Formats: sequence, C-alpha cells, structure tokens
Amino acid sequence: MQVLIVEDEEMAAKKLVKTLAAAVPEAQVAGMTSSIDETVVWLQAHPAPELILMDIELADGQSFRVFEKTEVKSTVIFTTSYDEYAIKAFKVNSVDYLLKPIQQNELRAAVDKFNRVRNLHQQDGRGAEHAVDISSLITSLNKMQTKEYRQRFLVQYMHKMVSININDIAYFYSDNRLTLIRANDGRRMVVEYTLDELEQMLDMARFFRVSRAFLISADCVEHVENYFGNRLAVRLQPVIDKEVIVSREKITPFKLWLGK
Repeated sequence: MQVLIVEDEEMAAKKLVKTLAAAVPEAQVAGMTSSIDETVVWLQAHPAPELILMDIELADGQSFRVFEKTEVKSTVIFTTSYDEYAIKAFKVNSVDYLLKPIQQNELRAAVDKFNRVRNLHQQDGRGAEHAVDISSLITSLNKMQTKEYRQRFLVQYMHKMVSININDIAYFYSDNRLTLIRANDGRRMVVEYTLDELEQMLDMARFFRVSRAFLISADCVEHVENYFGNRLAVRLQPVIDKEVIVSREKITPFKLWLGK
C-alpha cells in the first residue's frame, strides 16, 4: 500500500511515519509534502497513491485547496486537532478523519476500514471510490463555524424566573431527570433543556461534554487527576458531591480542548 503523507510540522510528520510503520507494516511511504503547492506538484508528477494522510491546517492554508488545484484520485483520510464542529462536519459528509495525536490502533482501524470498502467495491466490479465532496464539506464547516450560540438562559430559581448569562455558568449537569445549571457563585438553577439539546446550543470551544451527566466550562476545572481504568477525574469549582469522570475514549479530545 502506497501512502502519501501531507504534514507541515516536521516532528509530527516523523512521528506519523513511525506510527504508520508500527500500525500498518504493509504500508510504504510514497512521499511526504508540507504545503498546498508542494502537494499539488507531487500529485501531478507521481502515480496516485492508494491512500493520503492529509493534515488540514498547513502553513500556506487549509489543505482543501489541494482539491481545487488538481484532481485527487486517492482515498484521503484527514488528520486534525480536535474541533467539535469540524468533526461534526466530517461525520455529516462521511469524510474519514483521525484526531491528533494519532494513535496506532486508530490508524490501523482507519486503514482496515479503507481496505474493507476497497475490497467491497472491487467485488462489485465498481473499482475503488475515492472522491471527496470538498465543496459540501466546506459548506458544512462554514455553516457550523458561523453558528450563533446561546448567550443567556431563562431559568427557574427560588420560585422565580431569572436570566443568567453564559459567562456566569460554571457547568450543566443532570440529576434525578432534571437538568441543572451551577453558576460561578454557587447557585443551582433548573433549565428546561436536556444536555443533548444544550450541546447544540452552546459554543463547544467553551464547553465540553465529559460524560452523560456533565457539560462543563473550561473555567470551572480546578484540576484533573488520574483515575482507575485509564480514565480521568475532574475536580470542579464550585465543588459538587458527584464524581466527574472522563471516559478513555474522550481523554484525547478533552486534553486538547482544555489546552486550547
């Protein structure tokens, strides 16, 4: 399997080569490029590789521009740092992606999926399907990035209805079939939305769904501790008498989100 790696950070590129060699021994790196123009030149001068691992954010712009400049006949798996709405756009458009830092098991799973799809198409006599609808993906990204988020909520507090600004909210959580807001000053208020609904209303650069029961802001995280089962425990402020645990599959995106 011939693979082209498109990555503008030298250390990240070297690490990806090592990860690829360990996870997919049958893969051979056909080439490495670090910019839009260099990638276009390489694709025009070489036979199409079976697979391209393509970073989205390159030094000279987003790699989507490669598709505007030349025909891409290979299957593409995008690599990206965590961004909630970008990932939703990938899922909506059935575009494959890997989150940085790329793990061996995730890369192996992505390549196995590529092989299964390719074999299925070959059995059907259709050949491999490579086309990525970049225009639809970019449209989805633009829509999601320009979305207007909720700035305040009308909530129930001490038998009254009060308005609370999003900047005054530490976290949302569910308890006994209710969804509650915990304000920075410690007040608890009932809000008439589920956590799933709140995820669609809030700027997820500011909030993170750490578990089924908690949707937290970055400012309310006092510290993070290791927890058994390769999970993380999050200590919040204001303090709550419930465990806030980050599952194993959410640890990487959680760390990336908290470190932004």
